[in-house]
Amino acid sequence: MDLCVIGTLAYDSIETPFGSAQDALGGSATYIATSASYFTQPVGVVGVVGGDFSSEALAFLQSRGVDISGVEIKTDGRTFRWAGRYHHDLNQRDTLDTQLNVLAEFDPVIPESMRNARFVCLGNIAPALQSKVLDQMIAPEFIVCDTMNFWIEGAFDDLRLVLARVDCLIINDSEARLMTNEPNLMRAARMIMQMGPHILIIKKGEHGALLFTSEGIFSAPAFPLENIFDPTGAGDTFAGGFIGYLARQGEITESNLRQAVVVGSAMASFCVEKFSVDALKDLTQEKIRERIQAFKHLSHFEHEEISIANPAA
Repeated sequence: MDLCVIGTLAYDSIETPFGSAQDALGGSATYIATSASYFTQPVGVVGVVGGDFSSEALAFLQSRGVDISGVEIKTDGRTFRWAGRYHHDLNQRDTLDTQLNVLAEFDPVIPESMRNARFVCLGNIAPALQSKVLDQMIAPEFIVCDTMNFWIEGAFDDLRLVLARVDCLIINDSEARLMTNEPNLMRAARMIMQMGPHILIIKKGEHGALLFTSEGIFSAPAFPLENIFDPTGAGDTFAGGFIGYLARQGEITESNLRQAVVVGSAMASFCVEKFSVDALKDLTQEKIRERIQAFKHLSHFEHEEISIANPAA
């Protein structure tokens, strides 16, 4: 197996200025695995759900080539649930309700069939659990990690231990500043990479994403959309496209990393067009290729010698 994903499988209740959805399929592992499955299969998933998690949701994941043998089903418990309301500025949201339920006692166990995965994606769960996952993996070639402000503020010591073991960290700009207490993203990136990850991606929402490596900085634009219904899961969808593409290529090069950022951005742009994973369910190779090509056109220009006027005498 090339890729193993660890994270949450959840039900989300979401309100945005453009509509709402109740008990919609969500969770970091759901978005990451669904997105990655368009580039590599099978994708192994490790997580926990309750007896209320629908067989249709599991069947959907399986239809996308996702191996769910690592999903623990606690029949006497309830699945993790989150409710939130987005503002007109979709970068701002209020959490209305969080029910950890079976996630509160989650102790990840990696199936033997997944322990040799070459690529590992640690979705947004407690850093202590991320460390437990890495303890069970056998020499992965590339590890991607996600986190959030809750863990940065409340479990930073545990997070530092994880960062020392991963190859790539994906966070947003506010999380980068919180992690380093540094407002300048260039300096914040350097400080974070000194903690362990030699590759860093800082997402900036509607302003695109920055890739930091030892080779330099790459800036990818965000895709301009007229209709954005639900940004929930966009970051996880980005991560899935990113690592799924790298797993398909099988080699970590500067060129592949930059292309993977564009692929992740393209997949995230689909995600926000509908609620839940609905926009990711029926994508075709042609649609994905067209969106990636559109990203390239956004930032492509022909370089010509630029004439600069001399200062006035």
